[in-house]
Amino acid sequence: MSNAILTAEHIARVHRIVPDSGPAAGVQQQTNSDYAQWVDHILRDHPAPGQPIQLFAYGSLIWKPEIEHRDERPAVAQGWHRAFCLRTHRFRGTLDRPGLMMALDRGGQCRGVIYELPPEDPATQLDRLFRREFTVKPINSMPRWLKVQTKDGPLQALGFVMNRASPYYAGRLPPEDVARTLARACGHWGTGAEYLLNTVTQLEARGIRDAGLWRLQSLVADEIDRMPAP
Repeated sequence: MSNAILTAEHIARVHRIVPDSGPAAGVQQQTNSDYAQWVDHILRDHPAPGQPIQLFAYGSLIWKPEIEHRDERPAVAQGWHRAFCLRTHRFRGTLDRPGLMMALDRGGQCRGVIYELPPEDPATQLDRLFRREFTVKPINSMPRWLKVQTKDGPLQALGFVMNRASPYYAGRLPPEDVARTLARACGHWGTGAEYLLNTVTQLEARGIRDAGLWRLQSLVADEIDRMPAP
């Protein structure tokens, strides 16, 4: 097994400036009405009405939450695992070189963190969060209440899980295939390699070592090392 470590120098080698091409032709976008319905659905099913929303973060929400929160603590979501199973033609990929992003897929368990959101105006908070997490129809990352375990006991937290009925669901891919994609894909948000490095770095800073992601970062580093010099 390789001992390579993905670094900022690797990211710099594969980064390039990619303009945002916008939504692909024929792809339906979530509307204001769609977002309002999702907000209403999640608030209506809130397991603890009147209490602050607990949000489960496992990937980019940890290093780029973009939403105010007032508390963070470790948590484990049972029955779900991190997976690079969401194919993307925008953001961190393009139509000619699609990328992969993480989602929670069924099976196993996932160590992450719980954020407690402020109790004021939850509808506005959720609207902002949902517009960040999903943009197209059918939905890719579905919001739902998850059972998570914390040191203080179990609780229900809001999370985003992969919709396997989505045409962008990539299924279970071999790590080597994921690594080849992440080492080469880039969109207007940046590279897949950077996305992976940010996630691994922030998880490690919280004492979370995901064995699958740790192996994957090494594979991506190897892929980049084998590329010809620009």
